[in-house]
Amino acid sequence: MCTVCGCGAGETKIEGGHEHTHVHADGTVHTHSHDHAADGHAHDHDDAPVPAHSHHHHHGDGSAHSHGEHHHHEHAVSGDLDYGIGPARAHVPGMSQARMVQVEQDILSKNNTYAAANRQYFDDRGIFALNLVSSPGSGKTALLVKTIELLKGKLAICVVEGDQQTSNDAERIRATGVPALQINTGKGCHLDGHMVGHAMQRLQPADESLFLIENVGNLVCPAAFDLGEHHKVAILSVTEGEDKPLKYPDMFAAADVMLLNKCDLLPYLEFDADLAEANARRVNPDLTIFRVSASSGDGLSAWLDWIQSGLDAQRGKRSESVDALKRRVAELERQLAAK
Repeated sequence: MCTVCGCGAGETKIEGGHEHTHVHADGTVHTHSHDHAADGHAHDHDDAPVPAHSHHHHHGDGSAHSHGEHHHHEHAVSGDLDYGIGPARAHVPGMSQARMVQVEQDILSKNNTYAAANRQYFDDRGIFALNLVSSPGSGKTALLVKTIELLKGKLAICVVEGDQQTSNDAERIRATGVPALQINTGKGCHLDGHMVGHAMQRLQPADESLFLIENVGNLVCPAAFDLGEHHKVAILSVTEGEDKPLKYPDMFAAADVMLLNKCDLLPYLEFDADLAEANARRVNPDLTIFRVSASSGDGLSAWLDWIQSGLDAQRGKRSESVDALKRRVAELERQLAAK
């Protein structure tokens, strides 16, 4: 559910089930799920009526009048409109900035609780989790398939696929031989920590494995939602503009890695790869960037080495945790024996 527009309430569908998210008037949020295949029931939710929005005008003679938003106004264009100004950095008709901030805090706080539980699950088992984000058409799924084909003989992998509708991408992933679960978000524009937690329960990823999440194609809302992943990986293709990181800064600021994809097409395009990277680092100076091509395989070795390093780090942390637990148990046994 988006913190601004409330998209996707009651629309999420994890293969075999359905879940509903509700935001109440006081800003609290709750989500519940139903297995429609099992119980055969369905819910219909009617949208609450949208209050009318009025404009008030005061004239030079002191008189005033107001009218609804269906009236058309013609104003001289005096500059651009920026609805990203203010504490909420967004605009919803009829809602104050303070109220928007409160709703966002409530939603993200609940989401972060789920995300923290997901991350703890991954850390306890030495699993390395990545959240792949991009706009539609960046080649995200093709890149994911190529990555899996190059790694699947070396380690266990499972995948969560997020899309508004269809299971097309999950089917492409399953064709590689690795398990994949499709989450359809309906009107929703991103995955959240609760959805991914349900997917983990279904997939049961192996210890010390790679857990890949392909988010809904969107460079806006997924930036705000922690899924419990260790890194967000933003994918920008050379068929997009070099200024994309500047136009959608939140996503590139939230990411740790950027994959500049479809680089095999650079000879045929008027795309400045150096400028694209410079723009990305203007937003996030610490961004790790790889130039890759899913079709030719160019540049993928460095990307795979980075994944392997992340896996090794997760396995190392798990080993240290297990060793610490063993030492604690041994100490407790020694203390009991001494009594």
